[in-house]
Amino acid sequence: MTSLNQTIQDVFNEPACGKNQAKSEKERKKGCTKQLQPGGAAGGCAFDGAKIALQPITDVAHLVHGPIACEGNSWDNRGAASSGSTLYRTGFTTDMTENDIVFGGEKHLFKAIREIVEKYAPPAVFVYETCVPAMIGDDIDTVCKKAVEKFGTPCIPIHSPGFVGPKNLGNKLAGEAMLKHVIGTKEPEYTTPYDINVIGEYNLSGELWQIRPLLDELGIRILSCISGDAHYEEVAWSHRAKAAMMVCSKAMINVARKMEERYGIPFFEGSFYGIEDMSDTLREMARLLIQQGADPELMERTEAVIAREEARAWAAIEPYRQRLSGKKVLLVTGGVKSWSVVAALQEAGLRIVGTSVKKSTREDKDKIKKLMGDEAHMFDNLAPREMYRKLKEAEADIMLSGGRSQFIALKASMPWMDINQERHVAFAGYHGMVAMVAEIDRTLANPVWQEVRRAAPWDEVEAPRQAGREAA
Repeated sequence: MTSLNQTIQDVFNEPACGKNQAKSEKERKKGCTKQLQPGGAAGGCAFDGAKIALQPITDVAHLVHGPIACEGNSWDNRGAASSGSTLYRTGFTTDMTENDIVFGGEKHLFKAIREIVEKYAPPAVFVYETCVPAMIGDDIDTVCKKAVEKFGTPCIPIHSPGFVGPKNLGNKLAGEAMLKHVIGTKEPEYTTPYDINVIGEYNLSGELWQIRPLLDELGIRILSCISGDAHYEEVAWSHRAKAAMMVCSKAMINVARKMEERYGIPFFEGSFYGIEDMSDTLREMARLLIQQGADPELMERTEAVIAREEARAWAAIEPYRQRLSGKKVLLVTGGVKSWSVVAALQEAGLRIVGTSVKKSTREDKDKIKKLMGDEAHMFDNLAPREMYRKLKEAEADIMLSGGRSQFIALKASMPWMDINQERHVAFAGYHGMVAMVAEIDRTLANPVWQEVRRAAPWDEVEAPRQAGREAA
């Protein structure tokens, strides 16, 4: 645990994280958030954060060392799509029992690794440490080392027991494992001046595939995506990129910053959501690559693509803008979506009556204030009762959130649309912006909402009867 404690403290001292650096030394030692209390992992624990950050690496065997409930809770918990291998969707777990807790689970873990290597022959096995093996002292580093010596397959220990903190910390711990054991261990067949890394993009519902065609047209190659639709070897040679983009709002800021420090790869934070943000992202990619030696003509090509795609997107959105203009949205999400989706919705003429910022950084909040001005209603912790009130009293026409909040909207008989990781529609890029607007319009116009707000047939019969009894 000493090594894990040192890693956690290193993450808390992250120089590129403005929020932590603004704290006093005493506050910084406490970490990014309060320690979890029993039941406090409902929004995701450190193990959950590590698993969702790395599971989109599609050809790797993701082995959870712990009770089966940990793997059952995290299996396939995001709609991260793959263009090749589907091994990442197979759930592997040591299924620790009471005997393992008493006698230790190291032999059980070694046997599980051997079975995976012999049956599936993956390029690597990622071993996730959960709460139980961490508390009983299983040495997964040594087990992984012995497995590599025995089988020749890389076995990567990922120290992320749930009790050490929240999901965001788990994202960073996953990044630390990649930095320590994977990145820099392989070399690509060739490199170009147009190679870029995309960090913190998970290819939810295939969103990365909406971006790739634009980059291909510009001649920009995604050398490695960490971790959406990625292969193990692509992550291993990501240190040869010329520039990097960080997508997921500080979730893997440590990876971007340390790769800049070690390999001289400059990075920027951008967003694929919204027309203007997408255009700014393409411009910044081109600027960094030119700075690193790419042909200056790249910027001219970029501007031409932006002009064409923006014109197409605005033309496709215009019919929806007339119907959606002035509609009020309650946005209950977090992280990068708390500001990037705000920008996208405003472009469609929608009015944001409130957005949650529970998982957002100070920089995220500053961007929201810049976008929304005096109308910036931000909630650190919007209680379900308050969500229900806002919807029931028509302070919002629709709620955009994750699956956990949908039942509040349904109880209030108000439209709801999934904006989080479980969604099945891709919202990234210019095409994704049009899809998002179309989906909101379809949700608002669904006739089911008028039906569920009507009185039940038995209530319609009972009301005149009750009125007659009162008159008598």
